[in-house]
Amino acid sequence: MIALVGRDARRRIRLAARVIADSGARARVRGVTATRSVAAHLSRLDRERLSIGGFVVALTVFAGARFVAASPWDIPAFDAYAYWSTRDGLDYATAAEGRTGAYLYSPAFAQLIAPLTVLPLATFAGIWTLALALPLVWLAGRYALPLALLPPVAMSIGLGQLDIAFAAVAVVGLRWPWAWALPLLTKVTPGIGILWFLVRGEWRAVSIAVGATLAIGLGSAILDPAGWAGWFGMLARLEFPVLGGGLIFLPVDLWIRLPVSVAVVTWGARTDRQWTIPVAMVLALPTIFVNSPTILVALVPLLAAGPRTPAGRWLRGARSRRDRAPGWATSIRRTIDRS
Repeated sequence: MIALVGRDARRRIRLAARVIADSGARARVRGVTATRSVAAHLSRLDRERLSIGGFVVALTVFAGARFVAASPWDIPAFDAYAYWSTRDGLDYATAAEGRTGAYLYSPAFAQLIAPLTVLPLATFAGIWTLALALPLVWLAGRYALPLALLPPVAMSIGLGQLDIAFAAVAVVGLRWPWAWALPLLTKVTPGIGILWFLVRGEWRAVSIAVGATLAIGLGSAILDPAGWAGWFGMLARLEFPVLGGGLIFLPVDLWIRLPVSVAVVTWGARTDRQWTIPVAMVLALPTIFVNSPTILVALVPLLAAGPRTPAGRWLRGARSRRDRAPGWATSIRRTIDRS
């Protein structure tokens, strides 16, 4: 009897020891897995910091070359020069797309940047380069540096074009509709993105976008009515560049591309595909130059890579907060949007 009890006790002890050993092994596996997960996360953070840091360093060097008017960036032939030259007044009489130094945007944009145009050209160009290129970090995060090396993006930054700003509008404008005033008051047709709200019946967003544009335009027209008359006259001339003048652009008329752009954004709005907005903006540009596809960098935060970019996290964070709102709040919001 005593022997049986002893064997049973030993069996229980061995079983308990085995359970403890298995638990320890599982704990070690979990510990190794957690350690590897943390290491992978830190590795991703290091790569992101390295990429963003490399872009900021490269941009600083390039902007520095403009600050000191290093050749060839001191040549008064870039778009940045056209913006700076508005300090001497607006001349829409001979302005046309593709002409060197021609200012083609509304007087409202010239009035907005007026405080910067009092600076020397080199200082203006350096600040302008930083202001236009830095949003690429927000839009693309770790992808900013490889994107900046693509010819269209590099050309856009070098010229001082608004392409990256338009890409930012394609993202920001989904939450802040007033941002659409920028493309509407500059190149006009890329403002086609507001059709997204119109097709979806988001009338509050439509009224904000249109109201902000009209308010800015009216205030600007009060300050410079002659300038606005000249801008409308330039738009009415419908002058576009022609092949053979040394310019590289897509030789497809706006009147052919515009219906396609409308169809793209309409389809996207009905099927909840936000990535169609920057695509439609590019198609709707008055002329599609080599640098124009830079607007498509907005695809990064709007597609699968979005959660890994600051812009994508910002946009998805707003959406998740709306989704977590209580039912009555959601109902009120939808009622307001559609009223």
